[in-house]
Amino acid sequence: MKSLFFSLLISSILFGASSFLMPDEAFKPFANVNDTMQVEAGIDLAEDIYLYAEKLKIELKNTSAISIKNIELPQSVDHDGENAYVISPHFLIHLQSDGSLSGMQKINLSISYQGCSEKGLCYEPLTSTYELEIDTSLLSSADATNPSVQTNTQTDIELSETDLIADTIKNGSLIAVLLTFLGFGLLLSLTPCVFPMIPIISGVIISQGKDITTSKALMLSIVYVLAMAVAYTIAGVMAGLFGANIQAALQTPWVIYSFAGVFVALAFSMFGFYELKLPDSLVAKVSSAGSGGGYVGVAIMGFLSALIVGPCVAAPLAGALVYIGQTGDALLGGMALFSMSIGMGLPLIAVGVSAGKFMPRPGMWMTMVSAIFGVMMLAVAIWMLERVVDASIIMILYALLGLGFAIYLGALEAGSHVFKKTIAIVLFIYSLALFIGALAGSHSLTQPLGFLQAKAVASTTQTKATHLNFTKVTSIKELDKVLAANKGKKIMLDFYADWCTSCKELEEVTFVNSDVINELGSFVLIKADVTENSEDNKKLSKKYGVFGPPALIFFKEDGKVQSAKTVIGFIAADEFLQHLDTL
Repeated sequence: MKSLFFSLLISSILFGASSFLMPDEAFKPFANVNDTMQVEAGIDLAEDIYLYAEKLKIELKNTSAISIKNIELPQSVDHDGENAYVISPHFLIHLQSDGSLSGMQKINLSISYQGCSEKGLCYEPLTSTYELEIDTSLLSSADATNPSVQTNTQTDIELSETDLIADTIKNGSLIAVLLTFLGFGLLLSLTPCVFPMIPIISGVIISQGKDITTSKALMLSIVYVLAMAVAYTIAGVMAGLFGANIQAALQTPWVIYSFAGVFVALAFSMFGFYELKLPDSLVAKVSSAGSGGGYVGVAIMGFLSALIVGPCVAAPLAGALVYIGQTGDALLGGMALFSMSIGMGLPLIAVGVSAGKFMPRPGMWMTMVSAIFGVMMLAVAIWMLERVVDASIIMILYALLGLGFAIYLGALEAGSHVFKKTIAIVLFIYSLALFIGALAGSHSLTQPLGFLQAKAVASTTQTKATHLNFTKVTSIKELDKVLAANKGKKIMLDFYADWCTSCKELEEVTFVNSDVINELGSFVLIKADVTENSEDNKKLSKKYGVFGPPALIFFKEDGKVQSAKTVIGFIAADEFLQHLDTL
């Protein structure tokens, strides 16, 4: 220890007083006993400090009646050719008794470890010892044939889907990783996160007018998708390295209102009210570039669309972020994210090329196509406003948009084409139902008149749960209070945000399923609302390793998190029911 002290002293003189941390600053071990007589221990690491996995040793001293049954350790990672922990390792020590002692007994637990600083200093081996009190009546019985077996090696722990994906990046070949994430991207292109980008890229192509060619449509589509991929990659790498949710930061009301205004401006230009040309403001400039054929404008639109229109977190994205956060390997993690983004964008390229290839000749059809995409642009603007505007107002806006478009299509006129007239009438009826539902307090776009059914159910004598009740929390302090009040119960913690598309999909599809409602009846349901992305929100997300909503985290009756059972992103009702059966 003296030699280390003098090394640090010399380093401080040569390189500055804050170059290296003292051992008690770099490593902060701890150990305590929980209610089930398991030992919760760990070593909190300072910034730029890592720990050698092989040097970690946990032992019991001065006791033979109580021994270590097994230890649950986190996954280590490869760090410059060594197995190491680059984030603070926490572990659970299971004890066992040979039955020779009863009641409360004191044990001495020692934790030996060695680590280094990323700045180039390796610390001497260190040992911390703790005196703990154990109730032997709550311990399991030791194996009679070998009562003192101690397992100080890493056990095989079931990994969550996110951890498995992170492990794929770590252990897979470069080509395999890139192809795997390309496939993930193609699957994610079928999710609601990507759907709003379809009218955007289509509108960019359509707005070029009659002079658009297939080759130019292809180039514009590629530029849009590449810009989108770069945005996802940069945001993902920053999130992995710094634990910051870049997309969440862009979900502030003024950003949402501004970007929604861009789509409104684009929509009205497609309706023929005006032609956008080099306006003064930045928003109008982006709109002009997007509708005037400028590649720079298309790139800007693609970049911003990725961050603002589609802020979704799915298991592949979370897995890449976990890998980057654990290893600091932004290059490989970024390549995986870029490959995933390209996979998400391939269908968009196909849509863009199709829009350019099948452009109708000038005439009435051209006016109709422009009007359709104008309506789609307005729908995207309203969809974005869902994150900052009351749900009833959103329904009214959708209803007015639908009613206006239905009238434009000829719903109230005689002599229209049968197919066109049918579509117009159906749209008119649905939009009218939305309007009535909004006035009655309904918030469902799929069942706007569901309040009528709710009244019928309420009038029957048989009562049955029709929705889930969540306790809302926004900070660690609030969550800990709810957890403490529900000890001994199974708990599901749902990370949610108003601007999260997949969160709303969970609420409107999965959480309204009657079987899901019944299965979750035995759970205490907590909703961690991180909409504001405040400091308390960030600390709460960081504590549970959540890079962005949605994330479903499950607690056992003893209060322990079932890390391997965490669900990231949307999950359908049937799959979720199967998942609940494994808890």
